[in-house]
Amino acid sequence: MRVDVLVPDGPAAPVAARNDASSTNAFARLVDAAGAVLDRADAAERAFAAHRGGLQEMVVERARADIALQIAATAAQRTAQSVATLLGMQL
Repeated sequence: MRVDVLVPDGPAAPVAARNDASSTNAFARLVDAAGAVLDRADAAERAFAAHRGGLQEMVVERARADIALQIAATAAQRTAQSVATLLGMQL
């Protein structure tokens, strides 16, 4: 006859939360950078309207702002898709 020790079920050991400042603030930094680029584009447009800036500078800054906005929107969309996938998982 063999006797095995019964080990009671208990809560799993707590997993240490990943506290990586670079990954948690990455999205905030992306949004801040996009906001700064948009501010520069607005300043270039105001300068052009006041006859203090060139058309080329205004167009380049607006193009940079459009690209930054597209990147921020894509990052937000992918983040939302990831969260939706995680919330849809059956545990």
